[in-house]
Amino acid sequence: MRGVFSLEQAAVIGHGTTKRTTVSVQYFYALEEDDGRFSVRLVNDKHLPTGDAEYLTLEEILERYNPEPGMYHEKVFPAMREIAKMVARGERHLTNGEPYSAEMEFLAALKLDEDHVRATFGLGLAYLARQQTEKADKVFQKLVKMRAAFEEEHKHMFNTFGIQLRKNGMYPQALKFYARAQQLCGADDHLMFNMARCLCEVGDAENSCKYLHKALELNPGLTEASRLLRSLEKGSCNLA
Repeated sequence: MRGVFSLEQAAVIGHGTTKRTTVSVQYFYALEEDDGRFSVRLVNDKHLPTGDAEYLTLEEILERYNPEPGMYHEKVFPAMREIAKMVARGERHLTNGEPYSAEMEFLAALKLDEDHVRATFGLGLAYLARQQTEKADKVFQKLVKMRAAFEEEHKHMFNTFGIQLRKNGMYPQALKFYARAQQLCGADDHLMFNMARCLCEVGDAENSCKYLHKALELNPGLTEASRLLRSLEKGSCNLA
């Protein structure tokens, strides 16, 4: 279940004889999540949901907001469909080894919604594919501040982005990125392994082993972690 809702807010401006009351209307997009709650995001001036979500029950939404089915069907849904096409094209370009074309699609999407998570990740990956580390670092700085970037639905993207940071030798950024993911998402075997691998590459064998043990506690069958741990115990950091 999904839809658009409005909220009217009155504000008094001016003083004395110039004092008057104005009414502003804001629109919000609500989407039912797996747990039955609704994620509610502000709709921007391009008719797109943006920013971090507030989570409410259906009863709370109906008590606070007014339904706007026409707004959803006429404005918001078409805008969401168009930006989804842009991002999908960008991701196809990345898959096909065309990072410059991917960059153009992601930049176009971000003009419509500067906080679009998939487009932001995609832009960062396009810069990393072109080894434009300064531009990739700016995207990284933005992503670590975006709580929405680390939601479960984006898990594969932040794992991929962290791996590409490491492969480009951006070890401090990769470690900070993994730490932020761990802070917001909790323990995860692949996250722990990626952290360990990055620590191994910067020569911190002790902490690498700690994260490998954490990964194996969560998933004893994670063969890559077992292999790297055996290598570190023998005094080397064999990542093969």
